[in-house]
Amino acid sequence: MKDSHTVVFPPCMMLSVVDGRSRKTRGDILISVVVVNYNAGQFLVDCIASALPLVDEIVVVDNASQDSSLAQCAGLFADEPRLKIIRNTANLGFAVACNMGFAETNGDFILFLNPDCRLDAAAVPALLQALESDVSVGMVGGLLINADGSEQGGGRRAVPTPWRSFVRAFGLSRFSHRWPKLFFDFHLHKQPLPNAPIEVEAISGACMLVKRQAVLDVGLWDEGYFLHCEDLDWCMRFRRLNWKILFVPSAKVTHALGVSSRSRPIFVEWHKHKGMVRFYRKFFQHQYPGLLMGMVAAGVWVRFALVAAYYTGKRAGKAWGRKHD
Repeated sequence: MKDSHTVVFPPCMMLSVVDGRSRKTRGDILISVVVVNYNAGQFLVDCIASALPLVDEIVVVDNASQDSSLAQCAGLFADEPRLKIIRNTANLGFAVACNMGFAETNGDFILFLNPDCRLDAAAVPALLQALESDVSVGMVGGLLINADGSEQGGGRRAVPTPWRSFVRAFGLSRFSHRWPKLFFDFHLHKQPLPNAPIEVEAISGACMLVKRQAVLDVGLWDEGYFLHCEDLDWCMRFRRLNWKILFVPSAKVTHALGVSSRSRPIFVEWHKHKGMVRFYRKFFQHQYPGLLMGMVAAGVWVRFALVAAYYTGKRAGKAWGRKHD
């Protein structure tokens, strides 16, 4: 992995790395941010600008972007000593990049933040207060909102077990008012927004503040995932070691959702479905007979085939339209 990336520092940061006497010690840095970038463009700039007033350092790990996002950052934040950029020469995946970023942080608390997120001014203080509210809290997440202010799904959720995923995929959650335990929807954003932080089974990796102590206990992100489901995996592992996960409704984060994924939808869907199969087998293999797990895996890949066919047809339709304009 050492040969797969180069580390680029702003000029004023170079001294802090070369001269150990001038580098901040871990105790001086409270909150570090890790942003994994892939062709996020202006969104990356806006993300960094929203985070800088609220944190002590930001580490951007770029997975071989081909757009102007890093060039824009170099121009706008060239004299910012709290920004560090790691340039990978290949797309190594989200989990690997998160772990690389974590290795470069110094903070007692690390905020993993998607580049298409913008932090509200009160978001980080609210997250930090919740994280420090109890020694058993290891991870907290904020309220992910769309540009129109509505809540996104995924910011607070239950673990998508194979059964819960089946219920959601086939729309059976509409029967939850009659049989709530049987047809429970793992996305909780349709429920009333709580007035205070509440414990949940999982939050989104788009905005995830964790204690360094908890990470050292649980372990790093599982690099067996390339994209998607690695955040659910981490939540499962945190809870298995009795670290609580809180959803903080007062910590508002505007999330553009999928900015880095739009240019390669089938590629993204492939890794998303592959991650789902890995997640199910890793955590639910012992609960389901082999035949049933096989059916679950088959269902996942059938779904991928349908999604891929949809995007292929959509692309063909656009190409046909351009040809006949």
